Amino acid sequence: MSKLNLNEVTQFVEKNIGSFHQSRIEKLNTIKLKEVIRHKNPYLFKAKNVTTAQDIVKGILDAFLSSSEEGIFGNWLERLAIYINDQVYHGRKAGIEGIDLDFDKGGNRYLVSIKSGPHWGNSSQVKKMIIEFDTARKRLATSGNKSIIVCVNGCCYGRSNSKSEYKTSGNYFKICGQRFWELISNDPDLYVKIIEPLGFEAEKMNQEFSLLYSQVINRLTKEFLIDFCYDDGSINWEKLVAFNSGVA
Repeated sequence: MSKLNLNEVTQFVEKNIGSFHQSRIEKLNTIKLKEVIRHKNPYLFKAKNVTTAQDIVKGILDAFLSSSEEGIFGNWLERLAIYINDQVYHGRKAGIEGIDLDFDKGGNRYLVSIKSGPHWGNSSQVKKMIIEFDTARKRLATSGNKSIIVCVNGCCYGRSNSKSEYKTSGNYFKICGQRFWELISNDPDLYVKIIEPLGFEAEKMNQEFSLLYSQVINRLTKEFLIDFCYDDGSINWEKLVAFNSGVA
């Protein structure tokens, strides 16, 4: 085990955080109005008495971006976690499906499935993770592994109920937030220390994003007015609902 060098972590973040911002911009550039409309509930907008095209477009776009950014940043945090663990425990990206991090600590071999937050999936997705843990155990057992295998659902933020919340139904630990970052780094305060570097050039990058966001709002609103509004500017709810939910 090596001691974590926070300066190196900061340099890694500053060097790589730009890829997160670039991915946000690329996602914004690819948005198509009719694609996102198909995934939103038009009845909700009507029930909330949303009456302007721009308000509908903004509501759809913001919901889409929020979900998208959660996934993009979750993937970025996974890279950061693997980098940090490599510095301390020489961990690696696992070559086993569903396992994001593989490292040895205290005589145990840890197999970690990294998620952004604690409420990351439905019951089917959790069941799939459990199957992947079981498959990984069997694969390592047949390869001659002698260490005790500890499977962990590691969540980058949030709280688990106890220091080692054990899921007996799935034979894995769910470890969140501070305890997750401590597990992979041996530093109980790392979860706080990494906040500051994440803001590197955020203002500059967000200015670029905000400019593009305004342009996309205007473009999608124009399309919405043409495709889903009457000539007087009022919303054609029947056409909107038919496009969203009608039989093709």
